[in-house]
Amino acid sequence: MRLTAKSEYGLLAMIDLACREGAGPVSARAISERQAIPAKFLEQLFVALRQAGLVSAVRGARGGFALDRPAETITVLDVVEALEGPLRTTVCDGERAAACGKGKACAAAGVWERATSAVRTVFGATTLAELADTQQEFEVSADVPTEAAGGS
Repeated sequence: MRLTAKSEYGLLAMIDLACREGAGPVSARAISERQAIPAKFLEQLFVALRQAGLVSAVRGARGGFALDRPAETITVLDVVEALEGPLRTTVCDGERAAACGKGKACAAAGVWERATSAVRTVFGATTLAELADTQQEFEVSADVPTEAAGGS
């Protein structure tokens, strides 16, 4: 299992959209500035998130991106797998497993499988709505001005 900047930045962008759910499309530029995500990289992430049916794009002067379904129905696992592909252990899969030659006769394989399963469980049980609520609580407790917190 390998999580990259795609997952980190993609999740931040999706939380940003969830915090503004129902307020209309949010520009990629605004998300890029608020979340300190390189704009070109964010655009690439949105392509994958659109293909996965997690966001939709609105063209035009007041265009941008919006969640394609309610934040309560989108999990961290949905976002990560849209950007990284299916989560599975990389230690005992593919070329490394073939090179190892131990196959199923490896005591370590079970721990890697359990770790991947645990991550999938946590990611699958955590929704964007929960993360957006937590983010908004952080912003209120830090007394972040509306404009800096992403108010439109």
